[in-house]
Amino acid sequence: MTAQHRLVVEDGRRIHLVEQGAGPLVLLVHGFPESWYSWRHQLPVLAAAGYRAVAVDVRGYGRSSKPAAADAYRMVELVADNVAVVRALGEESAVVVGHDWGAAVAANSALLRPEVFRAVGLLSVPYTPRGGPRPSDVFAQLGGGGGEEEFYVSYFQEPGRAEAEIEPDVRGWLAGFYGALSADTMPGPGAPDPHFVGSGGTLRDRFPVGRLPEWLGERDLDVYAAEFERTGLTGALNRYRNMDRDWEDLAAYDGAPITQPSLFVGGGLDASTTWLADAIEAYPVTLPGLVSSHVLDGCGHWIQQERPEEVNRLLVEWLAGLPAA
Repeated sequence: MTAQHRLVVEDGRRIHLVEQGAGPLVLLVHGFPESWYSWRHQLPVLAAAGYRAVAVDVRGYGRSSKPAAADAYRMVELVADNVAVVRALGEESAVVVGHDWGAAVAANSALLRPEVFRAVGLLSVPYTPRGGPRPSDVFAQLGGGGGEEEFYVSYFQEPGRAEAEIEPDVRGWLAGFYGALSADTMPGPGAPDPHFVGSGGTLRDRFPVGRLPEWLGERDLDVYAAEFERTGLTGALNRYRNMDRDWEDLAAYDGAPITQPSLFVGGGLDASTTWLADAIEAYPVTLPGLVSSHVLDGCGHWIQQERPEEVNRLLVEWLAGLPAA
């Protein structure tokens, strides 16, 4: 069965998705700055393994809804979008798998709607329960004293600022951003960290130039660039602009574990894995239903694209061991 593009509308929510296969529903949620296309290596493999694999464009991306209001991109809305997709497809439940921001969306979907999402897979970004100080205050402290550097999340939070850097050359910026977080092209030890902006500078100042990472062909880059050239970046960046709202919205879930069967796969060279090592160590408490956790040596951030065969194997093995839907 070939992959099929669909637009579904449920409860006023319009979501573009790509679907392949038949069987238990597996919902695939991408991160920043990506699209359904990030799951191109997983869709046919999951379909061949007997699953109904569905990769969505998250709101703000591709052909999905792009509300104008920044607060329309808060986590509770993205969780509701996932529920709407399950309902629109005529299903009662699904396994949800996410990468990067999609991992946070997947985790919160499982946390807030356990009756819909019976298992959760997290790629690259570990589950970290809601808690601690206000997120914007935490990120503001990460740049070090004296204001020499600014953490990229803080940089993204100011409306219009990152757009002014990215949108004049979307393709070139994406190539650099993907390269900065890929195992074979990321800056070496001692080089300026591309997760930070130097005083008066841009993120792009620290991106590698000259070659694409091995996983990213020119055609692949064209697909991503064409989508963002058409939509702009505001919808995608609005996810970062809701982190304090999420912290407020989810106050009732402070420290809450996710109890459904879960899977984590991270990259050994990914800052998300190394910076959040304590979160991974806390999994016996925060993910008591964890089936397996894996860190792939020598892998960067774009895990299901950098190492598709390994990720596919881990996903299929995990899915095969889940209780029947």
